[in-house]
Amino acid sequence: MTAPRLKVFSGNSNRPLAEEICQHIGMPLGEATVTSFPDGESFVKINENVRGHDVYIIQPTCTPTNQSLMELLIMIDAAKRASAHRITAVMPFYGYARQDRKDQPRVPITAKLVANLLVAAGANRILTMDLHSQQIQGFFDIPVDHLFASPVFFKYLEQFKGDNMVVVSPDVGGMKMAAAYAGILGAQLGMVWKKRTNATTVETVNVVGDVAGKDVLLVDDITETAGTLANAAKIMRDSGALSVRAAVSHALLSPIAYERLALGHIDELITTNSVPVDTRGLPIKVLSIASLMADAIVRINNNESVTSLFKIKGF
Repeated sequence: MTAPRLKVFSGNSNRPLAEEICQHIGMPLGEATVTSFPDGESFVKINENVRGHDVYIIQPTCTPTNQSLMELLIMIDAAKRASAHRITAVMPFYGYARQDRKDQPRVPITAKLVANLLVAAGANRILTMDLHSQQIQGFFDIPVDHLFASPVFFKYLEQFKGDNMVVVSPDVGGMKMAAAYAGILGAQLGMVWKKRTNATTVETVNVVGDVAGKDVLLVDDITETAGTLANAAKIMRDSGALSVRAAVSHALLSPIAYERLALGHIDELITTNSVPVDTRGLPIKVLSIASLMADAIVRINNNESVTSLFKIKGF
């Protein structure tokens, strides 16, 4: 059976990534008008025929989060009403993923609400990367292809791997990810025990593992204020670490994050272009996930497995 013709569109949240993905696929980015009325309402018009096509809409729901999400939902609805054969929401970063459970009385599970909205709008499939919680896949009753940024990170980190490296999780929740990195890189494993005092402040309590005289790699899926990373890096320095790098899939850097990174506790922040990143002259290395996403889109369009994209070459 011949695969439906492929078309890729983008909202406004990360158009440069969408254009780079299309370059890897070898096709132009689809033409669509995505703008706002004076009162803030989003308006979308798809300027190409998509009837019977396999449509991919690239839109990480990053800052401005609510506008990015609405643009994505409206684009899905527009493609659905234009008789697209299948609509895949490509979300390199899935916003609201941290609100994935009821950890206090009378709070919502917004990650589930977003899943419901995407399906209600007309999405037939989700392609995303490094969800904050893997269980979010279970919020959907449609297929979810969940990619990992680790192959992109490992290719860059190969130059640093060795017996002197220690991979450290900045909190208990990231131990599984840290263990995977340590196993691939042939490094030792450590952990920071932390206590969060509020949404923007983290008080680091203790470090588990020997980091004296070691090159430390902190790994996490997301950073916004860099509080966790900055505190973990400081305690690594105080414990005698030679260098401290951080590998973070999604860098949603706020003004306070840049202030903390400027303190110099972290030698290099390594992240991806899943969301737009302004380095501001700081030691921030942005790795591209465009090739990874392009391969996944082509494989999904051809009804092929995406499992091989998880394999790490050269390790």
